[in-house]
Amino acid sequence: MEEEKKVEETTEKEENFQQEERKENIKEENKDKKEKKLFKKNSDDKLLKEIEELKNKNNELLNKVLYSQAEFANYRKRKETEVSSMLKYSNMDLVLELLPMVDNFERAIKLDDTNLSDELSKFLEGFKMIYTHLVEVLKKFEVTEIECLNKPFDHNFEQALMTTKVDGVDSGMVVEVLQKGYMLKDKMIRPALVKVSE
Repeated sequence: MEEEKKVEETTEKEENFQQEERKENIKEENKDKKEKKLFKKNSDDKLLKEIEELKNKNNELLNKVLYSQAEFANYRKRKETEVSSMLKYSNMDLVLELLPMVDNFERAIKLDDTNLSDELSKFLEGFKMIYTHLVEVLKKFEVTEIECLNKPFDHNFEQALMTTKVDGVDSGMVVEVLQKGYMLKDKMIRPALVKVSE
């Protein structure tokens, strides 16, 4: 009996030990699970944080790309506008060089041809033909004279060189054109020099 008791005690001790060991194992497993969960949670938090940072960087880069595309589109529009303007007014320098010649032809034509000899009259007739042809060429390239005689003075297209008192004429009216002004298409290339009534 004593032996049985000893065996029972030993068995009981072993069982207790095994139970304790199982409890310890369970505690260890639970602790491992908690640590794994905690690690996983920390890992998930880090991953979420990294994902958020990458999303922010991605949005930032996308905004930079969109901004660059908009800048390029604006640059292209500006260039197209400059090129079309350059082409539209490409003849301006040539026209500005021709205008003094037109002025000189007009001065020559204003000569009174009644007192001239036949030979000089023929020269004057040739001048008139050249002048007419030159004016037609200028009109072909959309060069037009600024009409301002007997109209109110407009500082956008005219420069007043003198003022004079003229009876029966309102103040601020153009009474004489001293030098014609010209437009190239819709751009003024030379203002008219005028005399204005007081």
